[in-house]
Amino acid sequence: MTASLDRVEALLRERLAGTSRRPFVLGLCGAQGSGKSTLVEGLAARLRGTGLRVAVLSLDDLYLTKGERQDLARDIHPLLETRGVPGTHDVPLGLFVLDRLAEPGRTLLPRFDKATDTRAPEGTWVEGPVDVVLFEGWCVGARPQPADALTAPVNDLERRRDPDGRWRRHVNAELAGSYQRLFDRIDALVLLAAPDFAIVRDWRIEQEENLRRTLRAAGKPADGTMTDEQVTGFIQFYERLTRHILAEMPGRADLTVRLDARRQVI
Repeated sequence: MTASLDRVEALLRERLAGTSRRPFVLGLCGAQGSGKSTLVEGLAARLRGTGLRVAVLSLDDLYLTKGERQDLARDIHPLLETRGVPGTHDVPLGLFVLDRLAEPGRTLLPRFDKATDTRAPEGTWVEGPVDVVLFEGWCVGARPQPADALTAPVNDLERRRDPDGRWRRHVNAELAGSYQRLFDRIDALVLLAAPDFAIVRDWRIEQEENLRRTLRAAGKPADGTMTDEQVTGFIQFYERLTRHILAEMPGRADLTVRLDARRQVI
């Protein structure tokens, strides 16, 4: 991860030196388990150590509440109750937070509690204006697919639960709409590129194993973690867009860091 951190920091400092725009928004995209959070934490620590004001915003923290997603499931498609894809985030909240971080005073960064599957009652306060926003997420900076790419299902989830393509067309339309206004705020885009989608399952299982160990070490129950079989089903929600990102984003990202199966830079 040190090699990734060094490359991303070098890009950021180069771009910061060439612009007076504040805050500078660095977008970091990467599949589940690719190491985004670890990289962002290390980068934030380095930047703060040089006196810069840094805010970290995760796309995951913009998820709609459980109740709001249940409304979408009832009104549009049942698959929208599961958080993850475009259409399950509060995009106006993200735009509001980015606007506020450019102003003097305190800004509350939202936090999502995955254990309860809804927004946490308390967030994190940041003093503004900030110099840099590190904006990370599995589909940060993604662009929609062409309509003809939506016809054929990519996995069992789409074949069984979205046979007419209604869910995936809705997700694509959301990505083409308000999400592009959010992603337009990005000044530089970095992609942590997994070797292929197949490795995402292994990375995600590893995350669940680490979470179980952490919970048990703290004397907390690990009942809410996913089994390997549940992980296999869950990542199918992300498969279509992850494959699209890996094929399309390297051609336009400001920096693509290609990873091997152990998340080492190659």
